[in-house]
Order: sequence, then structure tokens, then C-alpha cells
Amino acid sequence: MSNEANEIATPTGAADAASDSSTAPASAAASAPTPEELAELRERAGQAEALKERYLRSVADLENFRRRATRERQEAVQYANQGLLEKLIPALDNLDMALSAVAASGGGSVESLKTGVEMVLGQVRGVLREAGLEEVSAVGQPFDPTWHEAVSQVETADVPEGQVIQQLRKGYRLQQRLLRPATVVVARQPQS
Repeated sequence: MSNEANEIATPTGAADAASDSSTAPASAAASAPTPEELAELRERAGQAEALKERYLRSVADLENFRRRATRERQEAVQYANQGLLEKLIPALDNLDMALSAVAASGGGSVESLKTGVEMVLGQVRGVLREAGLEEVSAVGQPFDPTWHEAVSQVETADVPEGQVIQQLRKGYRLQQRLLRPATVVVARQPQS
């Protein structure tokens, strides 16, 4: 009986030993990839790196787009009234001219007209100021081509060369954006 047990035990033990020896080379083979597998792994790693780079660039592009859209939206709100204000500027000019004509005539019956026009002009200017419209000051200032448009020069020794001596038409800006330059006459030194 003990021989039979030994014989039965021996094949089982031999099978265990055989299975241990067969798994050792298989696990060694699994841990050491073939050159083809290694090349495929490297290719996939390169593709993964390229995809990661594309993803990071896309995220950066999206963030830049969001910032640009926010900035453009803020500018659109800030300058939304620009078209309206440009249309109202000639009305301001006409009111200024009407006041000048009334003042020049010096008539007493015209006094009520003058008062009414002054009230309207004050009201229109107040509304436009609230909307962000500012007059560009010119008289007595050095000529600045950013804000002024020179239409002529006058020789004079009374003021420094390049100074605005007369404003023919007012200039206007919305916030820091020029809507219309002031039309001016600039001083120049007399030629001797």
C-alpha cells in the first residue's frame, strides 16, 4: 500500500515540479517583451504624449478664447452708445450756434428763446456726460494730433509755437476713445 501511495504521490509531485518549471519560463517571457512589442509600446507612448500635448494646447486655447470673449463683451457694453452719441454731436453744434446767434443779436425778445435753448443744451449735455461723452479741450493747450485737427496756422508772437489759439469746432471722446477731433487753429512764430 505504501508503494502505491508513493507511486500515486510521485506522479502528482512530478506534475507539480513540471508545472513550476513551465511557469518560470512563461513569466520570464511575459516580463521581457519582444522587439516588436517594444516598438509598439514606444509608438503608443509617443501617441499618448502627442494627445496629451494636443489636450493641453486645446485647454490653453479655450482659456484664451474665454478671456478674449469677456474682454470684447466688456468693451461692447462700455462703447454701446457710440453710434447714438456720434449722431447727437451735430445737434450739440446746432444748439451752440443758435446760442451764439442769439447772443450776437442782443434782442430782448430773444432772451426767452436764449433761455430755452440754454436749458435744452444743458439737458442734452448732462445726458451725454452721464453716457460718458467728454469734450476735448483745445484753446490754450499745446496742439496734440491725437485729439486735435489743425485746419490752419496763424503767425503770432503772443503765444508759443504749436499752441492752439482758436477752436473752430469742439471735439468729443467717449471714455478714452476719440469720436471727433477738435478743429483748431494753431500758432506759429512769425518769420522775420
